[in-house]
Amino acid sequence: MPRAVRSPKPAERIAKDLIAASATALVLSILNKGDSYGYAIIQEVRELSGGQLEWSEGMLYPVLHRMEDQELIESFEERGENGRKRKYYRLRPDGRRALAEERRQWDVVHAALTKAWRTA
Repeated sequence: MPRAVRSPKPAERIAKDLIAASATALVLSILNKGDSYGYAIIQEVRELSGGQLEWSEGMLYPVLHRMEDQELIESFEERGENGRKRKYYRLRPDGRRALAEERRQWDVVHAALTKAWRTA
């Protein structure tokens, strides 16, 4: 039986600025594992964050469209298991390079925060 994920209290919610800042890195990382579609990406983010990041379609699709415009990802239509057409997304070569750079930047930020919190 799946474990219920409790909804965070308002004071526990992740700041919108932080969600926005991490969106590209998360989407690129998810698509690096394989092609995916919007709802599945939203579910994967929820699962990866233990329910702490609750993305909506209204938040995700502008990110996907921006990334398509930047030629980091590309979309294509395919029939899902239920026979319905779905729009899938996949990484392009520039997206793989962007993922490496996102990782480098987040590693720097993470290391700085870890050091700062150790001394606090």
